[in-house]
Formats: sequence, structure tokens, C-alpha cells
Amino acid sequence: NNSTFTNHVVSSSGTDTYSVIAASLCALKGPRHGGANIKVVQMMDDLKASVDDPTNESQVREYLQNVLDKKALDGKGLIYGMGHAVYSLSDPRAEVLRTFVQSISKEKGLTEEMDIYQTVEKVATELVSQHSGRPTAVNVDFYSGLVYSMLDLPPALYTPIFAAARIVGWSAHRMEELINADKIIRPAYKNVLEPAVYVPLN
Repeated sequence: NNSTFTNHVVSSSGTDTYSVIAASLCALKGPRHGGANIKVVQMMDDLKASVDDPTNESQVREYLQNVLDKKALDGKGLIYGMGHAVYSLSDPRAEVLRTFVQSISKEKGLTEEMDIYQTVEKVATELVSQHSGRPTAVNVDFYSGLVYSMLDLPPALYTPIFAAARIVGWSAHRMEELINADKIIRPAYKNVLEPAVYVPLN
């Protein structure tokens, strides 16, 4: 994934372990990577502010369709927490996490919040699958932000907590890079434009 690839690239420069882990963390916090859970929470807040009844499936459907049509949320046309490059049919991490969220929601008296998430999951899965033309399921980010918010953790801690479990893997990848490669990674970059005539600055 993106953060692990970052780990390999930065390790190949010969820098120290702390810098490598920091670089991986910076990659992870992006909204298209591990930072997606924050975007999910923001999306759900926007949903609740945009519709009269967030438990009403038809209102949720209209809102999510507007998100896909780039008429709502951030205008990017993305329903956050949906889909994965590898886990196309289902994300096993999300399947496991959902059971814990259901338990926590009962314990915290937040079952209505859980109901809203499950309605969004149902509708978004249908809409995104139709939109993309392939099966789509929620990913782990869809529920992880909800767990953190139910535990009263501030959004600033979401990515560091997610990263804590990944540091072991990142360290293993770093060791692999140092032991087996020991050569800087320099990706190829080819300009596909036609040669341009130089224009003086003045």
C-alpha cells in the first residue's frame, strides 16, 4: 500500500528509522489512505446536517447520490469508507470491526448512530456498485472512525492509533529493504509531451 511503499522509498535513501516511520505515517494520514476514517466521520456529520431524518433510507439515498454526482460534501464524488483495491467483495477487517461497533453502540447508548451507519452502508454499497459497475463493499475505515468517536477520542488521534498496529509491518519492510536492496529507489519518469520551444523569461 501507499504508506508501505513510502517506507521502502524513504528507507532506500539511507535515512534513519524515525524519519522512515514518520514518512510512512504522513502517507497514511491522507484521506485516500488511512485518513479516510476522518473523512467518513465528516461525511456522516454532513449527512446529518443535510437531511431532515438520517434514519430515512430514501433521504440517505438522495444525499449519497448527490455525493456521487459531486453536488454534496466536498465535490469529489467519493463516498468515503467504500471500496478497496484488494478487498472487492468484502473487507474482512470491516466485517470483524462491525461486530465490535454494534457492541460498543449498545454499551454507550448510541444504537441510533449505529443504525444510521448501517443504513448508509446498505445504500452506499448499492449506489457505488451501480456507479462503478463492479461489486463494492465498505472498508475498515467506514467503521473505525465511529469506534474512535464512541470512545471519545479526538480526530487528531485517529491516524496515530491506526498507525500503531502498522509500525511492526513497516519495520519488517524497512529491514527487508536494508538487507536485500541497499540501493536508492529512483522511479522512472517519462515525459510524453512533444518537445517545446524554449521561451525566455522576459
